[in-house]
Amino acid sequence: MPVSPLKQNLPACLSILLLLVMHAGLSAQTVSVDRGPEVEEAVFFSFDDHAIPWRNNLQLTPVTAEKHPANPVLRRGPEGAPDHGHAILYGSVMFRDGKFRMWYLGMFETAIQSGQAPGWWRPMCYAESDDGIHWTKPNLDLVEFNGNKQNNICLINSEVPALAKVNDFLSVLYDASDPDPQRRFKCAYIAHPPFADVRGGRSKIGPDERRWGAFVCATSADGLTWDVVGDRPMNAGGERFEVSSLYRFGNFYYANGQLLSPWSWRMDGSDTGRVMLAYRSSDFDHWSRAKALSFARPGQLTATPIPGQQTHMGAGIWNRGNVLVGLYGMWQDAPQKPKDGRYWNEGVSVDLGLIVSDDGIHFREPVPDHPVISRGKKGEWDDIALLQGHAFVNRGEKILMWYSHWDTGGKLKNMEIGLATLRRDGFGYLSRKIADNTAHFVTAPFETDGDLKLFVNVEGVSKENLLTVELLDEFDKPLPGYSGNEAARITQAGTRTPIVWSGSRPLPAGKKLAVRVTFPDSTEARFYALYVGNENGS
Repeated sequence: MPVSPLKQNLPACLSILLLLVMHAGLSAQTVSVDRGPEVEEAVFFSFDDHAIPWRNNLQLTPVTAEKHPANPVLRRGPEGAPDHGHAILYGSVMFRDGKFRMWYLGMFETAIQSGQAPGWWRPMCYAESDDGIHWTKPNLDLVEFNGNKQNNICLINSEVPALAKVNDFLSVLYDASDPDPQRRFKCAYIAHPPFADVRGGRSKIGPDERRWGAFVCATSADGLTWDVVGDRPMNAGGERFEVSSLYRFGNFYYANGQLLSPWSWRMDGSDTGRVMLAYRSSDFDHWSRAKALSFARPGQLTATPIPGQQTHMGAGIWNRGNVLVGLYGMWQDAPQKPKDGRYWNEGVSVDLGLIVSDDGIHFREPVPDHPVISRGKKGEWDDIALLQGHAFVNRGEKILMWYSHWDTGGKLKNMEIGLATLRRDGFGYLSRKIADNTAHFVTAPFETDGDLKLFVNVEGVSKENLLTVELLDEFDKPLPGYSGNEAARITQAGTRTPIVWSGSRPLPAGKKLAVRVTFPDSTEARFYALYVGNENGS
């Protein structure tokens, strides 16, 4: 049966519509692209086996990011600063209004008290950058701290003060489609209010705790002064929830995060470690009581789970319009339990792995246990465990991704923010698996309406070793004028090389099409992504 179009995932002025169509147990994806005042693009990633389901003699090679030599690029502040204890990207980065904007969590003490930040509060801090490497922390003059307001703490207003205290993961979203400009910045975060301060109660599932893991939402006009939504957590009346990401996809906002047993369990009711779950809301004010299981590491789902494997803090999500890409924490328990029970997770290690979703709910890992960002070697600043952020930006020929170091031993060693980069959209590439055999792929169908074009992100091609690109109709038949001798030929490498057919024919409008890409005889060709969009891209 048809699944709701995902048009509302994008601001109203944008023009890509992703349709998921289900027919008699067969799944097919159709990307419908229509022209509007602005044109976003649909992305067919090499690692997305829903967007590119049909593959012949091709293999996916995942890529590990390079870390910036200046890391950590955002460091903790001086004594007396709200981020003197640590500055961690339990937060978000976006490029907006000509600059990089970062929301992160500070901590003003240099030691954790009873396993938590002092007062269960990590200030929501703000920073800006022109290049994503060199950051400034502007004085916002909003929140009094140490006797003055000369700091970079964002203001959060709430009629329930305990809900305005961020304690853990913070996700910021800019929602241009919201008709109310006062609500276009949205965020979700974890607070730990005393039970007496929580209206709406909580579920009796799980043990009694000193404080409750509350999922809180807030909105803002400028991203600096925020108002908490409602007078209670979004999960009031339910179980605790450690929210870690926020995005809009289709008709819903989604908040992903983590739970473990006894608050969560496998499909058969058996215990599990940390897994990624999702709530949803159609209006950002009222959230579902029911949750979806979004992702678990493969070793968590085997008949006998692999010891120590967990999915840490859900995932940091990058919304590309028709697909979601994310980094999740590849938690591995310590080889043996620490002797100091105060720091129960000492010895835990975490790398960051890649996941992808085409429906906004269910995520999968293209290459299980492949680290996109690996923790550093022993003695390097980020050698213990990594924390993902909601922090991806394509700039020029690169993806910029920010992340944090986590000292699982509780000593706050090097808990600061680093930068890692990849080729633009270069999480992985397709290449020929077996030499001297033909290799090609066929995309899922898409539908166009307007003067849009196709582009390819590829390397290792030349006039002697070229990619051949053909259009197919909805029955997988070659389209005359766009196939055979009239197929497009890609001879130039690049992250956004136009696909041009003989006579510069435009894409046929109003038809279901698929793209067939045939690899050259050379084994050097590497395909990263295909785009349906305009000249400027995203």
